Amino acid sequence: MESSIHSLNNLFAQLGLPSEQAAIEHFIQTHSPLATNILLSDAPFWTSAQASFLREEILNDADWAEVIDQLNAKLHSKN
Repeated sequence: MESSIHSLNNLFAQLGLPSEQAAIEHFIQTHSPLATNILLSDAPFWTSAQASFLREEILNDADWAEVIDQLNAKLHSKN
């Protein structure tokens, strides 16, 4: 099985967010855990463009889907 083409750092850069490891960890700490009934793309902290990107990439099972799933898991985790 191939590893993901994109990393969390790439995803955060794509979303227009700081993409350094410390910034990603801070974002996850700040915004988790998401309630289990909230889809990642429906979380209130995304802009409409960010939410659309996340939703479309998952629906299309695009090359970003795997790393978006990783972020989804991290944000829904209780750490």
